[in-house]
Amino acid sequence: MSRSLTATRRATLAGLGALVASGSVGTVAATAESEWTVEKTETNSTLHDVVSANAGRFAVGGGGVLAAPAAEGWRTLRDGGPTGNGNNLYGASVTDDGERVWFVGASGAIGEYVPATDTLVDRSAPMDNTNNYNDIAVTGSAGEANVYVAGDSGNIYYSFENGATGTWDYVTPGSGSALPAIDFHGPRSGHAIDTNGRVFVTDGGVTWNAIGIEDANVTFYGLDSDAPDDVAVSGGNGTVLTYDGANWAPDALGDADLVDVETDGEAGYVVGSGGVVQELAPDGRVTLDTPTGENLNAVDVDGDAVVVGSGGIVLRR
Repeated sequence: MSRSLTATRRATLAGLGALVASGSVGTVAATAESEWTVEKTETNSTLHDVVSANAGRFAVGGGGVLAAPAAEGWRTLRDGGPTGNGNNLYGASVTDDGERVWFVGASGAIGEYVPATDTLVDRSAPMDNTNNYNDIAVTGSAGEANVYVAGDSGNIYYSFENGATGTWDYVTPGSGSALPAIDFHGPRSGHAIDTNGRVFVTDGGVTWNAIGIEDANVTFYGLDSDAPDDVAVSGGNGTVLTYDGANWAPDALGDADLVDVETDGEAGYVVGSGGVVQELAPDGRVTLDTPTGENLNAVDVDGDAVVVGSGGIVLRR
């Protein structure tokens, strides 16, 4: 995932199938013919995140669902989460070598899934903490990962020893406001956002410093951290803000809540409420017509773009 302060990467979506007008100079919006297909799934639970590993894509969601694509649609690999208690799963991440899929959710749920052996390891409730966890970032190789977990308590729980019992610690980067997203671009370098309009940066995985955003006046939901000077945040009121290492550049389109933002090279997507999807292309912003009005929660751009959301919806382009 990469970001820069071009018009391409400051884009968001105002509404499904609508032309979007922006105040950004040099930005063009247009409606494109829908190229999205709805894929079959075995679950009706809301899917909150989707990631790519060596073994393929994996999605997590309500009731502890872990799903993956098969020959005739997405099949449910697990439906109770790492503890078997059915806690909702909200965020997922993959080790740098693509061998392990990690995910987090309600009531302190943390799981490490090994696709090669269809094995699920329960890493839940570090330090006996059972707060709701919203997102996770893992760096390093399978079995030796650095694990970072962000949640409603405002704390970031971290382990530099693959989440093993007794290796966790935590830090509160801000005022204690909930942390909806965390993302890393290096082994111990990354960013986190809170619901109080703040963005935090770390270069060591332990100490975090605020880098804005002043007068944002929106709730933050999505985060893409690709370098110290290459960060994007998506939020309410159709807002995306990008950071070049010194300044934040805002761009607002419409009033949709933009829940996730992700790019791969010079292209990417922003997704959000009411089925909104916008492509971020080198020649401008393009509003995409999609065959759903469901709220969309996450997008993965490794190869074909895949978007997941409410009601178990999975879209592929």
